Amino acid sequence: MLAFRFANGIFEPIWNRRYIDNVQITVAESLGIEDRASFYESAGAIRDVVQNHLLQLLAITAMEPPADFEADAVRNEKVKVVRAIPPPDPAYVVRGQYGPGEIDGQKVPGYRQEHGVAAKSETETYVALKAYVDNWRWAGTPFYLRTGKRLPSRSTTVVALFRPAPHPPFLEIAGAGLRPNVLIIHIQPDEGISLRIGVKVPGQGMTIQPVHLDFQYDQAFHIQLPEAYEKLILDAMLGDATLFTRIDEVEAQWSYVDSVVAQWQREKTDFPNYAAGSAGPESAAAMMARDNRVWCQ
Repeated sequence: MLAFRFANGIFEPIWNRRYIDNVQITVAESLGIEDRASFYESAGAIRDVVQNHLLQLLAITAMEPPADFEADAVRNEKVKVVRAIPPPDPAYVVRGQYGPGEIDGQKVPGYRQEHGVAAKSETETYVALKAYVDNWRWAGTPFYLRTGKRLPSRSTTVVALFRPAPHPPFLEIAGAGLRPNVLIIHIQPDEGISLRIGVKVPGQGMTIQPVHLDFQYDQAFHIQLPEAYEKLILDAMLGDATLFTRIDEVEAQWSYVDSVVAQWQREKTDFPNYAAGSAGPESAAAMMARDNRVWCQ
């Protein structure tokens, strides 16, 4: 992410509210809670993933260029982003808990049927919300975050959806194929970058079709990338703190998460509200529909 953001000059001029309509960050897992019931019952998805993974990805996506790539310079810019995120509108926060369903053709239990989970647990296994970064670059641009367990597949992505071309002269004849550009950064499991553009279909007439320009690390470099925690362990051994969260950023992350949890403590939710193997609660799609948008991927 850091290399993509700051080693490619073509994206920096358009990496802002003027050209990007919205950003969607997803951390999806097909697994359940495995043997972590005692932890998960006290943490839930918001403390397990939103507080660190999602807010970290948001910070790296939205941060300003650091003066250099020393650890403190990078972390200074990240903490500025997290501190600029106001508490979310409760109407744009969705939580869910998976019920029984199927993953890859195999029946799996609901969260409340997992070993060690309370029979009437109200712990969330899914969170979706809309966040804003109140600074000059991103004011008014929504960042949609979501994470969940027992979703159809494992995937971590950052998706930037660009605003449509301001004056498409062939809008009427191009039809539905004329769609905004989309940049997809695949963080795991298939690390790479995909850019959706519109091209003319060969033949007569002006028919436009979206296609993807794809880059994948394993195909480009023919090497097996280390797992995320392998990289972190090596960085710790080398004394490189760049990818580790500093205490002031941790405090800002928890302040944001605590504002959401405080709202949940004042209300009840009818769980379970999505089946294992589905895309999550219907209310997550409805949240996007209120903004005339849909989830990508």
